[in-house]
Amino acid sequence: MSKCVLVIGAAKSGVSVAKLLHRHGYDVIITDMKEISEKDELISCGIEVYENGHPDFLKRDDYSFVVKNPGIKYTVPFVKYFVDHNIQILTEIEIGYRYAKKFHYGAVTGTNGKTTITTMLYQMLQKKGNAVVAGNIGFPLSSLANQYEEVEKNVALELSNFQLLGIDTFAPEVSVVCNLAPDHLDYMSNVESYYESKMRIYKNCRKEDWFLRNVDDFTVMKYAKNIPCTVIDFSLKREDVDLYRKDGCVWFKNVMLFEEKMFKVVGDYNLSNAMIASCMAYKLGVSLDDIRDTIATFQPVEHRLEFIGEKNGVKYYNDSKATNTHATAAALSGFEKNIILLAGGHDKGISFDDLKQYDSRVKLCVSFGETKEKFKSIFSNVTCVETMQDALDEAVRISKKGDIILLSPACSSYDQFKNYEIRGKLFKKMVDVYLNK
Repeated sequence: MSKCVLVIGAAKSGVSVAKLLHRHGYDVIITDMKEISEKDELISCGIEVYENGHPDFLKRDDYSFVVKNPGIKYTVPFVKYFVDHNIQILTEIEIGYRYAKKFHYGAVTGTNGKTTITTMLYQMLQKKGNAVVAGNIGFPLSSLANQYEEVEKNVALELSNFQLLGIDTFAPEVSVVCNLAPDHLDYMSNVESYYESKMRIYKNCRKEDWFLRNVDDFTVMKYAKNIPCTVIDFSLKREDVDLYRKDGCVWFKNVMLFEEKMFKVVGDYNLSNAMIASCMAYKLGVSLDDIRDTIATFQPVEHRLEFIGEKNGVKYYNDSKATNTHATAAALSGFEKNIILLAGGHDKGISFDDLKQYDSRVKLCVSFGETKEKFKSIFSNVTCVETMQDALDEAVRISKKGDIILLSPACSSYDQFKNYEIRGKLFKKMVDVYLNK
């Protein structure tokens, strides 16, 4: 059996996994469509490097397996060759898991809220000690495995469905699919395959592991089937489940996790995030005192319904991470009225109809970017402009005391920005100009 592995994509995770596999005796080849900044370092390690394109001669069927960057589609011709030849394609999460045998995982996936839950869980685990955050935020898991392979670590792990498509043996001690809504239809063949990919998070788990199941989410309930581990049902609406709210407190069975009044972040969906993180932390051995301390001091993650400031009675919020309608609906549900919504961006082919239910709360939608015209059929009051700066200018111009100016685009940023972080940071700079006038 060949001990040769091909790594496709030389971003941080690709470089990390190449080094980890090489250290464990594999002959490693790494290739990228762009220049590889760590080229010299990788070559000095004994790793073969091919940059500025994928040479055809790398198409071979004798690799032990291929490790692919999660963002590269399986339909890309170079990758499709390995799909067609039944070569196993993994992501670096699987490789990190194989070598870091002493890591304990709380794994989080879903459509919206992943980063908030993972961040909250990480802060709770930090109080216990030996905590790291990895996956979609923090560090590549394989880089942590490289560094701490023989060390016990508590890992808060955020996983995208792209990463989950490439696991084989990965089995977290506690996991959640926090919610599901259509997304990434520009990557997946259909919405069903997107939902099914999320459920891979528990496929290798054992009876003693926990899977947190959101009984309020119809789609989660439809797809979360044949679960091999212990199911912990949770709800914001029901009390006949394992994790619930009652009498102003959040309970796990008969254990009071925290009082709702301790949690200062806006919106019921954020309370749900706090319930999930607390229950996962409890499973991973964090004390109730440490869970409650984190709940009481937690601040929203940047770009996720982040309060920026207030002037003349108008409040400004940055929710640039809302790259789909489910996330924007969650943001709109957090305010009762007088919302001036800034929305629009790259068209992912997703319907915005889910937002119609909030029409009475939206005083005006100022839409911008590629999808700007599509909001005219969603809200009663819509003004279309070209750029986010134009949208903010218009929002400020018409705003009155008591209004909320909310950037929650319901779209990805790729029409005008490199990513949602850049969009959010620019929005905050723009708002700061108004706040300091």
